[in-house]
Amino acid sequence: MTASKAEIRRLVQSAAGREDDGALILRFLSLPEYRRAKTVFLYRGVGSELDTLPIIEDALSSGKRVALPRVTAPGIMEARRIRALNELVPGKYGIPAPPEGSELIPPEEFDLILVPGAAFSPNGARLGRGGGYYDRYLPKTLGFKVALAGKGRLFPVLPTEEHDVKVDKVITVQ
Repeated sequence: MTASKAEIRRLVQSAAGREDDGALILRFLSLPEYRRAKTVFLYRGVGSELDTLPIIEDALSSGKRVALPRVTAPGIMEARRIRALNELVPGKYGIPAPPEGSELIPPEEFDLILVPGAAFSPNGARLGRGGGYYDRYLPKTLGFKVALAGKGRLFPVLPTEEHDVKVDKVITVQ
């Protein structure tokens, strides 16, 4: 029997740890898909999420075109370009985001998308925070979708619904 989404979120909260962040980041940065990507959609990890700051810094210093999400309405986000970390401002839910007037990058222009989540399965299923932002946005994209699953975030099976979007690759240290 598969655990419910709420049960999985509780399990993840109790197991959240930072000891594998470095290994996950190194594995991500060494991906051929990342290395050849010219335009990337990343996110700034907050709370118990993986700290993605090193990934954002690497992408910017490598000359990649970098965008992060900006929430525009409940359940709706867009990708806005940043050229430096100091451009980020507090966004919805206190998550650092690009400012409103920054360049909008259309979803189909991304070569690679780093997708956040509370939990993942080896087949690419993901459990988000419940707002549906990425499940609404990802179908518009054409790029390679990657997730980083730290300690306690990889489950053999996750409950999914018809609208849930899978990632192409789940990187883990487990």
